[in-house]
Amino acid sequence: MTVAELLRAIKRLPTDPPVHDPRKWYRTQKEHWIGWLDEYAGPGAYGRKTPSPTDARHVYNRIVEPKMLLWLAEAAGVSAEKVGEAKRQAATATSLQQASGRVRRLITWEDVEHAIRIRSRLARGLPGSG
Repeated sequence: MTVAELLRAIKRLPTDPPVHDPRKWYRTQKEHWIGWLDEYAGPGAYGRKTPSPTDARHVYNRIVEPKMLLWLAEAAGVSAEKVGEAKRQAATATSLQQASGRVRRLITWEDVEHAIRIRSRLARGLPGSG
């Protein structure tokens, strides 16, 4: 899956409840993802200095905000048990990097991509979506 495909998929996912934090430019994790990916080929919202890859797996594995990863997994349809365990594991971490790593150990990119593809097939009413 490319970054552009991931962005299109995220735009179709349900949004999470908004949280107002004056220190942040986004109010939902969906908005966070869209802002982060929308300008992924350039500096984007975080002033990237390195060339951006076009592979969605690479993007997923670079995220350092566990809330982004957890929202994506949940909204895409990864099992509630897996998401719940990832939330519990992330909550015991001592840094964002550690928390994100714990989420990714339990919810791999393959899990998320599979859930996104199934959701997309269901939305289009295609066979083989079960």
